[in-house]
Amino acid sequence: MKNILIVIDMQKDFIDGSLGTKEAQKIVECVLDKIGQYPKENIIATRDTHEENYLETQEGKKLPVLHCIRGTEGWELDKRIAQALESVRIIDKPTFGSVELVELLFQESKNEELEVELVGLCTDICVVSNAILLKARMPEMKISVDSSCCAGVTPETHKAALTTLAMCQITVK
Repeated sequence: MKNILIVIDMQKDFIDGSLGTKEAQKIVECVLDKIGQYPKENIIATRDTHEENYLETQEGKKLPVLHCIRGTEGWELDKRIAQALESVRIIDKPTFGSVELVELLFQESKNEELEVELVGLCTDICVVSNAILLKARMPEMKISVDSSCCAGVTPETHKAALTTLAMCQITVK
């Protein structure tokens, strides 16, 4: 059994940038501790990645706040998180869930049994999207989300996402 940690979108814009929240700021230390519990080769990180035309996209029209524009400071991982994730594979994803991440883990699961834990931002958008994509592709894989290492857009939507995850048979710690 190989235990994999997925660190979702721990980027400046979601922590203390254009979409930052105090709840996101509070989980940074917890996420750093969690990263320290896994060998680097068992960690994958994602980055929400938008282009300059973000406001013209469907997402940009529904959330007209520039964030995570490739190459900007807000797109970068939080400095402490980036240091902890040095030499870890990072997947740039143009949308909430990453098909690339799911397929990477699906291929790896053919060689050995995997157990996956997700942490990061935002619980109610990208964490839940990736967890459910993983569950849809690999329904027998053990998937968990550490709620203390996640934050939602609001505390209420964080709790709602945790309920959704549990209802989809994803373990909420």
